[in-house]
Amino acid sequence: MHPHGVSVFDGLSFLVAVFAAWTALDLFRQVRSRQGAARLVWLATAATVMGGGIWSMHFIAMLGAESGAAVRYDPTLTVVSFLLAVVGSSLAFLIAASRKGRLGLVLAGAIMGASICAMHFVGMAALRTSATLAYAPGAVALSAAIALFASIAALFAVEQDRSRLWRLTAALILGLAVVGMHHVAMAALTVTAIQTAAQVQPPGASPLMLAVGVTAVTLVILFLALAASMIGQRDKLISIIDAGGVGYWELSLPGQTLWLSGRARKYLGVARGAPFTVDDFTRKLKPEDLPRRAATLTRALKGDGEYNAEYQIRDSGHWLQLRGRLIRSRSGRAIKLAGVVIDVTDRHQAFAALATSEHRQRLLINELNHRVKNTLATIQSIAALTARRSTSVEDFMRLFEARLIALSDTHNLLTANGWERARLRDLILLEFRPYAEDRLRMQGPEVTLEAEQALSMGLILHELVTNAAKYGALSCPEGAPGWIDVAWREADADGLITLDWIEHGGPAVAPPTRSGFGSRLIDTSIRTTLAGSAAMDYADGRLHCRLRFRPGAAPKA
Repeated sequence: MHPHGVSVFDGLSFLVAVFAAWTALDLFRQVRSRQGAARLVWLATAATVMGGGIWSMHFIAMLGAESGAAVRYDPTLTVVSFLLAVVGSSLAFLIAASRKGRLGLVLAGAIMGASICAMHFVGMAALRTSATLAYAPGAVALSAAIALFASIAALFAVEQDRSRLWRLTAALILGLAVVGMHHVAMAALTVTAIQTAAQVQPPGASPLMLAVGVTAVTLVILFLALAASMIGQRDKLISIIDAGGVGYWELSLPGQTLWLSGRARKYLGVARGAPFTVDDFTRKLKPEDLPRRAATLTRALKGDGEYNAEYQIRDSGHWLQLRGRLIRSRSGRAIKLAGVVIDVTDRHQAFAALATSEHRQRLLINELNHRVKNTLATIQSIAALTARRSTSVEDFMRLFEARLIALSDTHNLLTANGWERARLRDLILLEFRPYAEDRLRMQGPEVTLEAEQALSMGLILHELVTNAAKYGALSCPEGAPGWIDVAWREADADGLITLDWIEHGGPAVAPPTRSGFGSRLIDTSIRTTLAGSAAMDYADGRLHCRLRFRPGAAPKA
């Protein structure tokens, strides 16, 4: 039951088989890269294309065959032959996509070849004619072998996935498998016409109805091929965009259905596959951003400009920039608003850090200016008072230099602490540095002073040490009895700390007959910067200085 020579139907059936194989194998690549429900959708689509292509090829070729008698087709068996091709292709693609290795590909190819054979012979069983049909077993076995080995070879070829040439090769092999199996099986067929065949009209669907069905299936294959190509290109573009750290979004019109890419969902904190509407998006924005968002969206939907806005997401605190434009059909109808979403949190943090840095810089400059003025004023006061009490230039230079060094040492101590604060214990040790350890007995809790207070306390301690070295306990030679007790206690209820400076073992000292520079400096510093008082007691011929001060923020001059 075959035509003499090669007909147009044979060429058309071969083209349909190859085209269906190319489309199905291209869809099969999408199956392997998908998970869950999406994987099943792509699998069903690929199987429909492959099964439909096998089925269409068979019946296109059958339309060109002549038996010398009227021909009809049983609708039920015709549909069953289609389902056998689709189900067999589904199972073959599912096994091949599971990456079971070479054995899996062999099994998938065997199932594919078996489905091709089953479709063919069930399709032939659907043939209704008054002629008798008989098959040569050897040729039937050969046709089955062609289908099996060609299907296995096609799946091995597409598994390489190296280039379009490999896919084309796989499609040609699979197309040849279908066509080759069909024509070898048809060559195995012997048709014997019955003499009364011309008077008998067999039941079933006419070839015209079959032609309409085949045409419909072929058009479906073409449509799926076009859709798969468009979806593949779209997925590839979105993957490239996502790889660049940019999300993609679409707002379809007029219903305003929102679609987000994986990267866009990640930026918005939305789980993959979870429903997300425009209302859900607005709930993620701060209330003060809603009017601006509505105005920007309205302007973009009118086509008056691009959608370009930045929002801070409430739950994550991230800043997102949304950009998009209106897309119209050729007739000018608005189809959708589409664009990208970018995480610009780093940029906002950089701007905030820059503003903070500028603010701190202004504060530092103002603080430096204040401290320089205070230091210069202190130096001016030291110079003036030292000159007033000096008897000669040499005496002035000696006293002035010692006091400047004391001030410098305190500056160094503050610099080591970032010019924020200094410990009272460190200030005392700094002034006693030139003397033996047994000349100082010190005890007291941890006390820290602000920068301005530390400078004043450093000068006070310097004056006390200098006076002790000239007239008191430190004036004794090394090894002689002479030391100083420095003790302080925790702050009292008024926040004042009491420090006692008591000299022991030195020569007897009498109260001064006049107030010198050191006494005035101590009194002034303790009252102003340290917000306290100083008392000097010379009972028993030794100095007992009691300082009361309040540590804390130093008052600005």
